[in-house]
This record gives sequence, structure tokens and C-alpha cells, in this order.
Amino acid sequence: MELTKEIKNCIDKSVLCWLATVSANNIPNVSPKEIFNYFGKDEIIIANIASPQTIKNIEEQNNVCISFIDILVQKGFQIKGKANIIDKNDSEYLEREKILIKMTKGKFPFTSITIIYIGQIKPIIAPKYFLFPETTEAEQIRDAKITYGF
Repeated sequence: MELTKEIKNCIDKSVLCWLATVSANNIPNVSPKEIFNYFGKDEIIIANIASPQTIKNIEEQNNVCISFIDILVQKGFQIKGKANIIDKNDSEYLEREKILIKMTKGKFPFTSITIIYIGQIKPIIAPKYFLFPETTEAEQIRDAKITYGF
């Protein structure tokens, strides 16, 4: 599956994503990730800054789920797929590192990257859009700003 322009725009507007993994013993783990982006048409990349449990889980069991939303519009995506950890010795590392370093401005060192290869994509939409179908994104943004004190 490919990342659409809409999904890429949402990634650009999302402050965090949440990456769900599971250990070999089927113990779930959800971890917020601040430095993430897309690469090409079908990869999400995440800088592994302080992620020992996430890395361990992916090495044991590579099924993952990542979710991200635009907090003001309250729409986003859930993506399920397979993950792989790459480090500086991997030929795929340098191109992906450039994107993530630009985001960190060099302030958050990392030596490995999680690549998520997309299997399934599902939209996330706040219930208000279903309960009140006349809700516009502009109204949702206004209400979110009031709620969150922006």
C-alpha cells in the first residue's frame, strides 16, 4: 500500500505518533514518538531516540501499529504493518537519517531507525464528525483550540 498525499499531509501536521508493538510473550507496548516522517511511497520512518522496549519488541515480533492525528482537526490515520530496525551500517540508513536529522536539528541523537512497511491503512476520525455530521473542520479546529487553550 502507498502513502497518499492526504496521509503525508497528516504526518506533517502531527506532533506525535504512537507506536504499538508486542513482545515475544504477547505483552503490548505503546510508545509516543516525536521524530517520525515518511520516506518514499510506502514507508514510515521513526528515529529511535529512547526506545529500548520498542526495539526489543520489533526484533522479537515485527507486527506494529502506528497512529497519528492532527490534534486540531482531530482526524488522522492508523497504519498496521511490519517493522524493521536499521542502523548506521545499513545501506538504507543514510537517506532516511537525513530526513530525521533535519527534524531534530541535531539535538536528539539516534543511532537506529525504525522503518514501517505499510500493510493496512485506516482513517481515524473524531466521533463528533459522526454524531454531528454538519461539523466542519473549521468548527472542529475552533473548538479544539478552546478546549486545549490555544
